[in-house]
Amino acid sequence: MSNSNSHEKIEKNVGLMAVLIAVAVSFGGLAEIVPLMFQAEAIQPLEGVKPYPALQLAGRDVYVREGCYNCHSQMVRTLRFESERYGHYSLAGESVYDRPFQWGSKRTGPDLARVGGRYSDDWHRVHLINPRDVVPESNMPGFPWLQKNTVDGAQVAARMKALRKLGDPYTDEEIASAAADVAGRSELDAVVEYLQALGKHAPRGG
Repeated sequence: MSNSNSHEKIEKNVGLMAVLIAVAVSFGGLAEIVPLMFQAEAIQPLEGVKPYPALQLAGRDVYVREGCYNCHSQMVRTLRFESERYGHYSLAGESVYDRPFQWGSKRTGPDLARVGGRYSDDWHRVHLINPRDVVPESNMPGFPWLQKNTVDGAQVAARMKALRKLGDPYTDEEIASAAADVAGRSELDAVVEYLQALGKHAPRGG
């Protein structure tokens, strides 16, 4: 009877219930996240994985800005039908330098974790400008303005400096040359460069 009364009091007190829910969610999150902080495989990059070069970093930022993650995940699950379609399941070491990571769970469009090298640069350009030119049944919106917008080199360099403070091992030379590396390049160039790098260092096979 006392347990029933306690539950009734909590259910009728919205503020108390909200606090208890927040506490429960926090403990659940800590139970999942803290162990990963002590696993080397979760914090060490895979062989060959390095911070994004200037143009790829700019492309990733455009990808995030345009909300591409709302329809495309970047995480192949450890399920047979997923690895048969997309390739080797995703590993934590692939995403060490992703801030924020792009794993996601929504797949209005296909997963992009292994899209690098699957299509040509020209295919990606046409697809981003008007998807139905290469995939007639696509419901993806076009992004024609990307070919008109140029990449801001100063902004890319500032972003690299900020990421270095968070632990990404960018060198002074890489930051200093960032503006020159992206000079005259369009946001379309940058997104294509980013997409072509996805899955580049992933293990082969399912």
